[in-house]
Amino acid sequence: MAPPRAPRQHKKKTFIRKRVCRFCADKNLDIDYKDVKTLSSFISDQGKIVPSRIFGNCAKHQRKCSEAIKRARQIALLPYSGTSRVVR
Repeated sequence: MAPPRAPRQHKKKTFIRKRVCRFCADKNLDIDYKDVKTLSSFISDQGKIVPSRIFGNCAKHQRKCSEAIKRARQIALLPYSGTSRVVR
């Protein structure tokens, strides 16, 4: 028979702030495939699109952002991969 377990300690719940979509908060900010500076903040070091749960975008603006990133990649404004390294 297994030995009895010790009573569990309850952890104090930490307050996690809900991330607010920056495009919903600032109505003047627009998602455009030509705006590389804004779009590059939504791309990881490896060149992947950062998910909305990490960055805090709402679903509507996450779709627009990913579509703009894909368009910018297509016309070579943004790289498909992360930083280019020479493999030797």
